[in-house]
Amino acid sequence: MSESSAEAAVAAVASATGAAASWRRATGLAGAAIGVVAAGAAAGVAIERMTVGRGMRQKARLALDSAGPYGSLRGTPGKAYADDGTLLYYEVDDVDPESAPALSPRRRRLFGRKAPAPVTVVFSHGYCLSQDSWHFQRAALRGVVRTVHWDQRSHGRSGRGVAQTQEGRHVDIEQLGRDLKAVIDAAAPEGPLVLVGHSMGGMTMMALADQYPELIRERVVATALVGTSSGRLGEVNFGLPVAGVNAVRRVLPGVLKALGQRAELVEKGRRATADLFAGIIKRYSFSSRDVDPAIARFAERMIEGTPIDVVAEFYPAFTDHDKTEALALFTEMPVLVLAGVGDLVTPSEHSEAIADLLPDAELVLVPDAGHLVMLEHPEVVTDRLADLLTRAGAVPAGATVSGYGSTSSTAQRG
Repeated sequence: MSESSAEAAVAAVASATGAAASWRRATGLAGAAIGVVAAGAAAGVAIERMTVGRGMRQKARLALDSAGPYGSLRGTPGKAYADDGTLLYYEVDDVDPESAPALSPRRRRLFGRKAPAPVTVVFSHGYCLSQDSWHFQRAALRGVVRTVHWDQRSHGRSGRGVAQTQEGRHVDIEQLGRDLKAVIDAAAPEGPLVLVGHSMGGMTMMALADQYPELIRERVVATALVGTSSGRLGEVNFGLPVAGVNAVRRVLPGVLKALGQRAELVEKGRRATADLFAGIIKRYSFSSRDVDPAIARFAERMIEGTPIDVVAEFYPAFTDHDKTEALALFTEMPVLVLAGVGDLVTPSEHSEAIADLLPDAELVLVPDAGHLVMLEHPEVVTDRLADLLTRAGAVPAGATVSGYGSTSSTAQRG
């Protein structure tokens, strides 16, 4: 690197550091935690700034936002209400009785010509995401099997948690389980169910099972647990060195509480340091080097769309989460456990631990995949989900899915 390039890199890092420093002045502990988590991404952002101007990066984001179809699928809207009065938004994609003769050759190979069984597949999304995170799987199943996609409280199009805004309570996973029950009661009050959850969505399913075991026994015919955990999340190191992760664990709860109390100021800071956060989001969402930029931007938009006070309200729930015993309720049905090998948020070892407790489950570990495996390698996730639905009798005999995103990886079954 030339002397002038080195000076530019130092200046860029100083700029990022300066932004973090201003947050530190505003929020006390915030700069320290952000500095630990952002260290790996900051260098890459610094190099990018040497060659790509801010205006050009903004134009690129706008171009990706306008061109990308991701998150554009919509269904019949509905509303459910949680036990504390929180509005929960969901959408239903119904079976199209006229669709079978008009299916493309690829979709005929996947699902055949017969009408699917009257099953409702309920998709639950993860932390800081929305129902749109299932874009590719929704596209594959649309019109072929009845699906319900919902936004967790304070995410997407759902309302802010009433207990959080009016009573100042943090969210717990038990509350999310009750929220899922409210959505099922409103959107699929009868008939067999297949439950599909990613990350926090999988934990939500476990909480549902823990509180409503009769629902699981009587109506749930299959489950898919994607990039999730049944407990011990407090031990995750997020790919950081020991000193770094210890610092994060020590200060992050207080930092998030402080940030949540200064939400307006923090949101301005997030916008000012958007490039830095884009690097962090990519690192903790994906593992592949060649992720489609439009998909990376799509994930960035979803995560950035989650207000910082919502991030703060939800975070404590994960360290307290332990639903290992509830997994026993899934033993008498087809189960898919799938994870990205490069997941830094809920490491694949957590999925392996779940599969150890469900010995008849199909365990799929996807190489070169991170936390948002359903966006990074959508054809692998859709393929295994189609097979699960076939085993549950929800659709006719399935086959390998392709064409819902680019990938060169092949899943490994455990």
